[in-house]
Amino acid sequence: MTALYQRMVEDMQLRGLAATTQRSYLHYVTCFADFYGVSPEHLDLEAIRQYTLTLLNEAHLSPESVNCFLAAVRFLYLVTLEMPWRQEDFPARQPVPVKVPTVLSPQEVLLFFDAIAGVKYRTIVMLCYGSGLRISEAVALKIGGIDSARMVLHIENGKGNRPRLAALSPRLLAILRTYYRAVRPPAPWLFPSWRSDAHITQGSVQRACRDAVQQAGLTKRVSPHALRHSFATHLLESGEDIRVIQALLGHQRIETTARYATVTPARLAKVVSPLDRLTASPARKPGRPAKPTS
Repeated sequence: MTALYQRMVEDMQLRGLAATTQRSYLHYVTCFADFYGVSPEHLDLEAIRQYTLTLLNEAHLSPESVNCFLAAVRFLYLVTLEMPWRQEDFPARQPVPVKVPTVLSPQEVLLFFDAIAGVKYRTIVMLCYGSGLRISEAVALKIGGIDSARMVLHIENGKGNRPRLAALSPRLLAILRTYYRAVRPPAPWLFPSWRSDAHITQGSVQRACRDAVQQAGLTKRVSPHALRHSFATHLLESGEDIRVIQALLGHQRIETTARYATVTPARLAKVVSPLDRLTASPARKPGRPAKPTS
């Protein structure tokens, strides 16, 4: 590990970047340095520009991946190396096409749950749908985070390492209790891995989801995050206020919630047109024309 690598790690930790973000930044900076065969401290803005073009035209990386690289080098040069550059000196972020999130119908959710193999995996995906948790939040839930007195879940490390509360419904509480009695997981993790000091990985849950999609015969691409989308959309369809959904999902910006909780055809079909709300106008006396309006 070079001194520059260690310094960047420390800078990211001091600024509270999530562990996944730190790994991504280090990955892209390392690939950038390997491409030129020198330490990034000896490279300049033109090198960043040319490498960005390589990622777009030769590696054919997605806009999201290119933007992650740009965020990584901006952090490296502006924060760690303290270069006297401006944000606008770097290549512009790539436009990311808006993706319509996958949303399951309630019937598809039930089919999916039935196809999940193993009580641990089934409980995790039910947790994602029942409380709208991210998969990272679900696998890292601690036994002590279940607050049945207040009917909430204590999420210690939400997005951005921010703690938050999530809703705990009576049915979900019953599911968690049934799982606990059957498995008796050792503290602190509710979903431990084969190592007692670690929780189950996100990757293992995602593999179980892929297997369940095939088993259930679903044509949609279902992931734990699709269950979070479905949680938000189904609440919206039932008439829940979007500000409440924002709080339940742990979003800081309402725009993020609006993207997750898409307006579905079922929601549109329930909209009453203002034309249908019009009442019949009072009948005029025959032979008298209506007064002109100015």
